[in-house]
Formats: sequence, C-alpha cells, structure tokens
Amino acid sequence: MPSTPAASVLFVCLHNAGRSQMAAGFLTHLAGDRVEVRSAGSIPGDQVNPAAIEAMREVGIDISGRQPKVLTTEAVQASDYVITMGCGDACPVFPGKKYLDWALEDPAGKGVEAVRPIRDEIKTRVEALVAEIDAAGPASTR
Repeated sequence: MPSTPAASVLFVCLHNAGRSQMAAGFLTHLAGDRVEVRSAGSIPGDQVNPAAIEAMREVGIDISGRQPKVLTTEAVQASDYVITMGCGDACPVFPGKKYLDWALEDPAGKGVEAVRPIRDEIKTRVEALVAEIDAAGPASTR
C-alpha cells in the first residue's frame, strides 16, 4: 500500500446526508487507503439519511457511524477532486482542482426502494472515478 494516497476526493451535496455519504462509503470500500476520502454539505443535515444507511447496508457497506459535516474552504483546498451533487454555487472554486458535477436525484424523504437506484448510479460513477485515479497514478503535488 502506498504511504501517500494517490488522490484526495471531496464529495459535496446539500445536506451531506445521502448522496455524498453513499459516494464516500463506496470510494472508501473500493479504494481503501489509496484515496483520501472526504464528504461535506453546504447545509449539513442532523444525521445521515436512514434509507441511505439501509441501502448501503444491503451491499455490505456500513455508513451508520457517519455524521454530516459542513463544507469548508479548507476541505476543498485539500482535495484533488471535488465532486458536487446538487450543492449549487456553494462550492468554492480553486485552480488546480478537478471539479465534477454528478446530477443525481436527492434521496431526502424517500424510502429505501427509491434510494437503491440512486445508490447503484453512485456506485457506477465511483467505480469509474477509481479507474480514472488509478490511471492517473500518484498525485504529483502534496
């Protein structure tokens, strides 16, 4: 295992309670310590969405111990990739970062049946992200 992560990824959504938490869970599961993973919300909720927790539990990933966090400028500055999921213009933009906007349905207020397809789309996108990071090799600046 490398001593320095190949990249640092920040997932941002409005409440940091569903989409960004699921994405962080998948990236941590798929990439291990090869990638530094963060998530945050522009207006963080009080807790992670129970339907998102259950949907992730169904695929063997436990995100029940996570807490929504507020988006900070420092978190963006410390990340190589910033992936937004509906946080609008709340994300600060810094040169040298790779920004991706994933248009994903918000799971807020939905049951686990409605969250499953969102979870599956996030997994597909995270798998592609891991492949991109692996192809790019180790980060040249830290």
